[in-house]
Amino acid sequence: MKNIVILISGRGSNMQALLTAHANYRIAAVISNKADAGGLTFAQAHGIPTAVVSHRDHPDRESFDAALTQVIDRFEPDFVILAGFMRILTAGFVTHYQGRLINIHPSLLPSYTGLHTHARALHDGVKIHGCTVHFVTPDLDHGPIIIQAAVPVLADDTEHTLSARILREEHRIFPQAVRWLCSGQIELSAEGKVVNRNRNQAGPALISPALE
Repeated sequence: MKNIVILISGRGSNMQALLTAHANYRIAAVISNKADAGGLTFAQAHGIPTAVVSHRDHPDRESFDAALTQVIDRFEPDFVILAGFMRILTAGFVTHYQGRLINIHPSLLPSYTGLHTHARALHDGVKIHGCTVHFVTPDLDHGPIIIQAAVPVLADDTEHTLSARILREEHRIFPQAVRWLCSGQIELSAEGKVVNRNRNQAGPALISPALE
């Protein structure tokens, strides 16, 4: 069974989904850059070791990432999972965990990198929006894609309703991606491509608005 370390910054709903999923991995620790992150309490209640490495205690990203790396490596993770970790990581940190670092992002990458993805999608009038699990590279929100989920954008959607619909899909695809990773079903090739040995890769088409 593989060890994973999960990084969070807030409530950790995706961390909770990973914890409650039928899993082939062991959560070795949950680490946050914020001492008041709600997800830490949830992890502690389930007997998972936690730690805090505050970015406010460090003068720059490099020193913060170095301190974070030291804490992560104490738990000897096979993989490091970013589950709502709201920090831009340095190239050195990403390189240290190359091929072992994944993230979930609330958009259908490569569209809508960065923040406020749902508001931007609504502003642009897109008809399909979603979420992506990807390997992390030094190029923010542009790493090789493992799995995506798409949902229709409804005429009366608000940022809140669209976010809630997508979050449900995040909680489905993130545990799947981590299970694939820990079972060796997917890996990052030397060319930077995702190799997926899953034979059943086809999913249903999503058309929005629906055909008549």
